[in-house]
Amino acid sequence: MIERIAADLIVLLHLAFILFVGLGALFCLRWKWMAWLHLPAAAWGAAIEFSHGICPLTPLEQRLRLAAGDAGYAGGFIDHYLLPIIYPAGLDATFQYALGGLVVLLNLALYAWIWRWRGGSRPLRK
Repeated sequence: MIERIAADLIVLLHLAFILFVGLGALFCLRWKWMAWLHLPAAAWGAAIEFSHGICPLTPLEQRLRLAAGDAGYAGGFIDHYLLPIIYPAGLDATFQYALGGLVVLLNLALYAWIWRWRGGSRPLRK
């Protein structure tokens, strides 16, 4: 039972991290220092997609599910949880490149918008 709860918490953490990778730049509107956390997270997210890698949270979740007596699954978090919602087909290299590019472009656009919204060199709020 505890392994199943832990696996579910890992899924929630993983989803929160993915949302932070995609939209974490928006936190910089309120907290300037958040860029120090977000930029490495966004770089990691893009690198995982471009390299066709698997986030370390995925194997951890799978081990916890197996320890709980559940069946594991093949592939990664995005392939197992998110793609079935968006696309019924499996994750392929082209789509992973597209996801990596989306992470980069979305974050470049958000940071450019924040920079412009803040007036360029004006100090950000703490």
